[in-house]
Amino acid sequence: MLDACSNQLRSWLFDEPARGRYAKHLHPLLKFLRYPYALLRDIAHGELTLRAMSLVYSTLLSLAPFLALAFSVLKGLGHDQDMAVVIYQFLEPMGSNATELTARIMGFVNSVRGGVLGPISLAFLIYTVISTIQKVEECFNFIWQVEKPRSWSRRFSEYLSVMVIGPVFIVALIAIVNSDSATTLTRLSPVSWMLSHTRQLGTLLMVSAGMTFLYRFIPNTSVKLSAALIGGLCAGTAWTAGGYLFARFVATSTQTALIYAGFAIVILALIWIYVSWMILLLGVQITFYVQHPQSLRSGYREVHLSAKQCERFGLSVMYLVARDYHHGLPHWTLNHLSERFNIPAATLKPVLESLETKRLLVSTDDERYLPGRNPETILLSEIFDALRHNQDDWTGGESSNEPIPDSITNAACEAFNRSTEGRSLADLLVK
Repeated sequence: MLDACSNQLRSWLFDEPARGRYAKHLHPLLKFLRYPYALLRDIAHGELTLRAMSLVYSTLLSLAPFLALAFSVLKGLGHDQDMAVVIYQFLEPMGSNATELTARIMGFVNSVRGGVLGPISLAFLIYTVISTIQKVEECFNFIWQVEKPRSWSRRFSEYLSVMVIGPVFIVALIAIVNSDSATTLTRLSPVSWMLSHTRQLGTLLMVSAGMTFLYRFIPNTSVKLSAALIGGLCAGTAWTAGGYLFARFVATSTQTALIYAGFAIVILALIWIYVSWMILLLGVQITFYVQHPQSLRSGYREVHLSAKQCERFGLSVMYLVARDYHHGLPHWTLNHLSERFNIPAATLKPVLESLETKRLLVSTDDERYLPGRNPETILLSEIFDALRHNQDDWTGGESSNEPIPDSITNAACEAFNRSTEGRSLADLLVK
C-alpha cells in the first residue's frame, strides 16, 4: 500500500499526463515540490542518517586537535579569543549548558596546545583531523555519485588549506558582523528594519557562507557556484531554525536532566551534533539536485537502460569525447555528460565503464574522458560490441540450440555488422 502511494505521488510530480488538465497551472508548484519529496525519500532510504551518525563519532575524536590547530592560527592573527565565541554560537541551542560545555572544550584545546600530550598522541590526534575531513569528503562524494576520491597529494595540500583558511574565514565573518559599519547600518533607513536583528542575521550569514564554501570545495567534482549557494542558504536557514527549535526543546525538557543526571549535557551535545551533520548532508543533497535535476526522480534507486539506450548513449559519448578532443575543447566529465543527456550519472556510468573496459575510453585523474586511441582506428562495430558484451555477461554458451530463433538473431547481427562495416569513429567527426 505504501509503495503504491509512493509510486502514485512520484508519477503525479514528474509525469505530465498524470496531472490532468491542470498540468500547465500546477507545473511551477510541482517543480518546487520535487525537491522536498526527493529529500524525504532519501532520508527514508537511511543512507544519509547512517553517514551522519558516523560523522558524529568522527567529530568527537577530532574536535580537540582541530580546535587546537585553529586556535594556533587565530592566535597568530591576534583573534584567539574569537574561538570561544564561535564554539558558543554553535552550542548556543543547548541553552544554559552552552557556557559550561564551551569552557570544557576550551580546556581540552588548551591541554592539546600546551603540550600536555606526548608527540605520538598528538600525531594520532592530528591524524583524526585528516581522517574526519576525508570521511566528510566520502559522504559528499557519495551524494554526488563520485567514486574516485582525491589523490593523496591533493588531499594533503587541500585539506591543509581548509584547516588553515577555515579559521581565518570564520574570524573574517565575525569581524564583518560585529564591525562598527554593521552597527551603523542598523540606524540607517530603509535597511534598519532588515538589520534589526543583526546578530541572528550575522549567524545565518556566517553559517550559510561556510556551508556554501564546503559544498563548492569538498566534493571531488565540479560544483556550480549557484547550486552551492542555494544549498548553503537552505542549509544555513535550516540550521538557524533548527537551533531555535532545539533551544526551545532543551528549555522545556526537564525530564532529560532527571533521567541522565550528569550525562544530560553530553546526550544533548551528541543530539545537536547529529542534527547539525544531518542538515549539512541534506544541504549537499539539495546542491546536487539543483545542479542535476534529472536525478530528482530516481535518487539512489538504480535505473537500468535498455539495450537500445545503452548503444545510443554509448555512441553519443564516444562521438562527443572524440569531437571535443579533436578540436581542443574542454574534455567531458561524467557529470557533464549526465547533464547533456538529462539522465542520472549513476545510470550512465556503467555505459562508460563498458567503453573503458575495451580501452575505447580512458579517464584522467580529474575524471575527464579521452579517446582510448586514434578515432580513425576505433571501428563503430567495436563500440557496439563493447556496449553489448561486458565482463558480467554469461559465458555458458553462444547458442540457445533453437534453430529458428538462432537463425533470426544471427541474421539481425549480420545485417547490423554490414551496416557498420569498415566505418570508424573518425567518419562521424567529418560529417
